[in-house]
Amino acid sequence: MKGQAENEGEGSKGVNLEELKKKMVDFAEERDWDQFHTPRNLLLALVGEVGELSEIFQWKGEVPRGLPDWEEKEKQHLGEELSDVLLYLVKLSDICGIDLGKAALRKLELNAIKYPASLCKGSSKKHALLNKSTTTTSTNSNFYISSDNENGATDGGE
Repeated sequence: MKGQAENEGEGSKGVNLEELKKKMVDFAEERDWDQFHTPRNLLLALVGEVGELSEIFQWKGEVPRGLPDWEEKEKQHLGEELSDVLLYLVKLSDICGIDLGKAALRKLELNAIKYPASLCKGSSKKHALLNKSTTTTSTNSNFYISSDNENGATDGGE
């Protein structure tokens, strides 16, 4: 096992998903926990951790980026809960045979198609409410369908 100083050095260069996956495999094997790491169990654990993460923000209202008014202890707790969510997500994707990095890049590409910058820049409208170009055979012209119904929705994972 690496010392504290070496682990801190890793953080400065960044950590990739493959490193996390390998460390989690080793961690589970050392404890004989693989028997418990079914997709269902990991998903339920992930949901529980998202709940704990949500509790940190509950009753705080909107908070500014960077959390400037938060105490260091609160930020550390937030980091721990965010880490729990990430670790369970990485483990779940590994157990299910999903390359999470590739899947995330693919999803970004799909979202870029679904939400072209030319149509959605500065807007939080759902993709179905964005101005879209359609053609009509009666006049062979382009018409733009628009909606004034701004609902504040974003595509968190459709």
